[in-house]
Amino acid sequence: MAHIHYSVAPHDGGWAYRLGDVFSEPYPTRAAALTAARRVAAEQRIPGDTTLIEFEDEHGVWHIEKSDPLDRPEADVIA
Repeated sequence: MAHIHYSVAPHDGGWAYRLGDVFSEPYPTRAAALTAARRVAAEQRIPGDTTLIEFEDEHGVWHIEKSDPLDRPEADVIA
């Protein structure tokens, strides 16, 4: 099972949560971004539907995989 960590950082004139190098939309305060990050981390644990996902890897190659609705990552927020 994957474990992902969201963090909060200054971004685009405000604050944002991020996962790796990807930032959310900006929030006016750090507290608002932290609240949003905690909500998103909690949503990661909710099972979904079996579906096909399509994504591009770092080499520009596209992949299609079946997403198991119970294969959810462990997610947390580093405050």
